[in-house]
Amino acid sequence: MGEARAYAALIGGQFRSLMSYRLSFTLEMLSNIGTTALDIVAVVVLFSTTRSVSGFTLTEALLIVSLSSLGFALADVVVGNVDHLRVYVRTGLLDVVLVRPLGTLGQLLSMDLPFRKALRGLLSLVVLVVAVRLNDIDWTPGRVVVLIVTPIAGLVFFGAIFVLTASLAFWWVDSGEIGASFTYGGRDFTSYPMPVFAGWFRAVFAYALGFAFVSYQPALVLLGRDDPLGLPTWAGYLSPVVALVAAAVAAVVWRAGVRQYRSTGS
Repeated sequence: MGEARAYAALIGGQFRSLMSYRLSFTLEMLSNIGTTALDIVAVVVLFSTTRSVSGFTLTEALLIVSLSSLGFALADVVVGNVDHLRVYVRTGLLDVVLVRPLGTLGQLLSMDLPFRKALRGLLSLVVLVVAVRLNDIDWTPGRVVVLIVTPIAGLVFFGAIFVLTASLAFWWVDSGEIGASFTYGGRDFTSYPMPVFAGWFRAVFAYALGFAFVSYQPALVLLGRDDPLGLPTWAGYLSPVVALVAAAVAAVVWRAGVRQYRSTGS
């Protein structure tokens, strides 16, 4: 209970600090919508020259990209600032965090929550609602659960990717570009139907690393479509399982990194 109050105090203090410059905060929030908007516009532009891509229509693609964008936007707000770990390691700020009687990861996430990115999630939610209405979905209890759970699983999955890639800084401080290729690159990858990709690239990123279960496989369940790639229908229900496995792997790597950390310059 005491830890919860401490984290709440950290987050509250940060929010009050942001509210001291309300105009700047509002402008930052509005400008941050652009990233999510561009993801959606890119899909619309792709379909502007053709009626279908790999057998998927624009409305079906909008469902996929909105599920992906909402999960990523939520993860970016809650966990995204862990990307700054390499800065904390380089400057020695992590040393200060480690001597406090609170969890290391919890402190890092509470120190600089990117509230300015919150509208990304709202935009993604609006697009998801529109996509659901545009597609002729035969609603069943199972599909309702999939619609609710998929963005939460996306939050956990992308959050795990953020933590996992940030943890590389414990061994390699200048690992930022590699991390971004999996976090932001993963967001871009999951915005499209998997048949768009081919060969080893799809096999590795979609299924070996689990990105196909962020939005593509659940979208197939919602749409009542068979998977063109041959996976069974129940694969669309695996998003929470894949997300929890990713979170477990990220937790193991994070703990290993914290244990081996030997202060600035290590």
